[in-house]
Amino acid sequence: MGYEYLIAGLEDIALGQKPKFSLQQLIDLLHEQLTESDFNLILLLQKTNNDPSLIQLFQEDSVQDRFHETTLSENDFRTQLLYEEGCKSKNKFVREWFEFNLNLNNVLAAAICQKHKFDIDKVIVGNNEVAQTLRKNGVGKNSNLAVLLPELKEIIALTDIDDLLQREKHIDALRWQWIEDNALFNYFDTQAVIAYYLKATILHRWDELSKEKGEEVFRNLINDMKKDIKF
Repeated sequence: MGYEYLIAGLEDIALGQKPKFSLQQLIDLLHEQLTESDFNLILLLQKTNNDPSLIQLFQEDSVQDRFHETTLSENDFRTQLLYEEGCKSKNKFVREWFEFNLNLNNVLAAAICQKHKFDIDKVIVGNNEVAQTLRKNGVGKNSNLAVLLPELKEIIALTDIDDLLQREKHIDALRWQWIEDNALFNYFDTQAVIAYYLKATILHRWDELSKEKGEEVFRNLINDMKKDIKF
C-alpha cells in the first residue's frame, strides 16, 4: 500500500539530529494513517522481552519445556521468543530487521564473553545459522561468520571502544546504515514508513541515554552474565 501523503508530510530526520516531534506523537500519527495490519507491524517493533504477551507465552507448559532444555536465563529466553515472533512476520523488511538485530546482539554478546572468559552458550539467543556458529566456534577466524554476516568486522570492532556511550552510538549508526541499505528503493510504501519509525526510535533513544546510563547498562549486562554463567 502507498503512503505518499503520509511520508511527504513527515519531518526530515538525520542521524545525530533531534526530531521536533515526540515518539508518541509519531506513533499516534501512524495509528491514524496506517492500515490495521501495517500498524500491527509497528506494535511488533515496539515489543520488548517484558511484553505481557511474551510473559504469558513463557508460562505455557510447552514453552516451559523448551526453556528447561536451554542454558538461557528467563530474561534471555523471553528475548528469544520475541525474536522468533519477529522473524516470522509476514513483512520481509521486519523479518530481516529482527534477524539483523538478533545476529548483531549475539555477536556482541559472544565477543564480550570471550573477552571476559565467560561461557558463550549461556548468552547466545536463537538457533539460526549465526547462533549455531557462535556456539560452536565463537567469533574465531575459523568460522564462516563473515559469509553469514557482512557486518561482522564492524560489529566485533565495537567491543574495542572503551567509551560505552560512544560504543552505543556506533551500534546505532550500524543499525541506521542497515535501515538505509535495506529500504533504499522503498519511497512511499509500508517499508518506508517502518524505516522512518525505526530511525525515529534511534534518535529518541539518545534523548534518554547519557554516559552514566550507558555505563550502568553495561555494568548490569556484566553482572547478569556473572549470575547466569558458571566459570
